[in-house]
Amino acid sequence: MAIHAAVLLNAAMPSPVPSPVPPPAAPVTAAPVTPVPPPAASPSVVPRDVDPRLLRAFAAVAEELHFTRAAARLYVAQQALSRDIRRLERELGAELFVRTTRQVSLTPDGERLLPYALRVLAAHDELAEAFRAAPRPLLVDLNSPDLAPESVLRRARELAPDHELMARYESGLTGAVREMLAGRLDTSFGRYGGLDAGLRARLDSQFVRYERMAVVLPDDHPLAGLPEVPLAALAGERIYAGAGNDRTPEWTDLAARLFAGRGIEIAPPAPLAVGKEEFRRIMAKHRNPVLAVVDFPPMPGCVLRPLVDPVPLSPVSLVWRKGLRHPGLDALRTAAAEMGAREGWHVRPAGSWLPEGEPGLPGA
Repeated sequence: MAIHAAVLLNAAMPSPVPSPVPPPAAPVTAAPVTPVPPPAASPSVVPRDVDPRLLRAFAAVAEELHFTRAAARLYVAQQALSRDIRRLERELGAELFVRTTRQVSLTPDGERLLPYALRVLAAHDELAEAFRAAPRPLLVDLNSPDLAPESVLRRARELAPDHELMARYESGLTGAVREMLAGRLDTSFGRYGGLDAGLRARLDSQFVRYERMAVVLPDDHPLAGLPEVPLAALAGERIYAGAGNDRTPEWTDLAARLFAGRGIEIAPPAPLAVGKEEFRRIMAKHRNPVLAVVDFPPMPGCVLRPLVDPVPLSPVSLVWRKGLRHPGLDALRTAAAEMGAREGWHVRPAGSWLPEGEPGLPGA
């Protein structure tokens, strides 16, 4: 029991010599004193959010009743575990363990906390497992069927067989990006450098390949008999390159850069042909050659011819919104890099053409 210092001092002093007692004074009436109530006890403040890591440390010690074994179970240092327990006790305003040199036991507050902590940790583990075991499908835009991105997707599915990668066909990177930023699509392939700079700032990309460009001609066109079509031979032609399609301005821009100074015009807007029969019908009606890539699927009544002198290239990148995390995206990126190295997709052919100052290319 603590004893006030003045009491000790008084006890050490010799007893004073008694002095004569004065006669009693007239009684004095004291003013009434208003009693001061004792200060109210402040209730303990329990934090609204308790770090699950602290609860996990508490549960391990409560189950092991041994700090060394609990630390080994959690793969942490015993000093760090003790620090977490002290922090939890401070946050809850309660002592949770009785510690001696020989044993550790729960206090009544520790016994009261344990079932709550176990329920919280079970819910936390269930949440983590739900997303770890079955993340949502990754929605992958391939632009058009039968092009190179389709083979990248096939390989990615082999690399991540436990995850769902769903194909979509948005026909145009700009249109696909609008869907990505709205959360309705995850990734797409196309000409990243042809996007508006404001859009590129909200995206990440990985270069996939240089794709040779070609022209689709009616099978009775004067140039249809050539194995390859020199760009100079298209002078005076009107080439359809997606003009007026608000989903593909990056493709129209690529055509404008390629045709500049070569006497080639971009054909005016035409109805978007969906499907081979519609493509054949529109081609027969308007007869404008169509700018394409060498992997463009065969179309009825048409021939596909690579462009040369120079060899124009369409740069293709994998594009996704910033911050996206998904095992399927990791598989896509790995597949694109693997196939690019194996197929020589990153090698520029001799005498090739690219738009000047194109962002997103190797070494740019």
